[in-house]
Amino acid sequence: MIDYGYYQQEVYTNGFTVIDNIYTDEEVVDLISIIDQVDKSNQTFRKNADLFAIRQFLKEVADVKPIIFNGKLEQLIENIFGSGYFVVKSIYFDKPERSNWFVTWHQDLTISVDKKVDLPGYTSWTSKHNQFAVQPPIEILEDNFTIRIHLDDTNEDNGALKVLPGSHLKSIYRPENIDWSIENEAVCNVKRGGVMIMRPLLMHASDRTVNEQKRRVMHIEFSRAELSGEISWSELSIIN
Repeated sequence: MIDYGYYQQEVYTNGFTVIDNIYTDEEVVDLISIIDQVDKSNQTFRKNADLFAIRQFLKEVADVKPIIFNGKLEQLIENIFGSGYFVVKSIYFDKPERSNWFVTWHQDLTISVDKKVDLPGYTSWTSKHNQFAVQPPIEILEDNFTIRIHLDDTNEDNGALKVLPGSHLKSIYRPENIDWSIENEAVCNVKRGGVMIMRPLLMHASDRTVNEQKRRVMHIEFSRAELSGEISWSELSIIN
């Protein structure tokens, strides 16, 4: 039985938690099989020696949704965060066995929206692959959360996320301002079929792969915020 109260407190205090056995091995195999069969020629797919990624993942590979949103995940969201949340962004990452790809320390400060409009509180606009991103008011980021579903055992040797526990409580926290005399880095080891949950303001990074083992992750962001009437979430999807 899952102790939701414990994981809820972990997210509140540390900004993240790891929960094993959300997906069975059969479900993981089915997810991998569906992903392997998709047409990878679409512009939302990125492929090079260090990384294969699918942007707008749940839209491009919709057949995974019934497996991802199984009873366990839906109960987890309801019991840890409450009701009213929906998907606002989804990405699939495949970090190959010999990848030199790494990510430096950062917070996830932007959201994906349908168009660019000058609005109070919305800053740092960017556009990539016909996708607009913007930094919203801090209250939206503080309430959002991300679930990272792991299709492989992941540890410090194949790119598991490194995080600074509690950094999500420090509002906007620039990498150049990290005080390493007080911060304690933690590595988020996650077993195949498990999930990592994190707040977007949690400072995080990942290293290169050194053990020649794959790291495949489905990254799904959730919100319950209503945006300004002039813009909308570009990837909004109801959970059930």
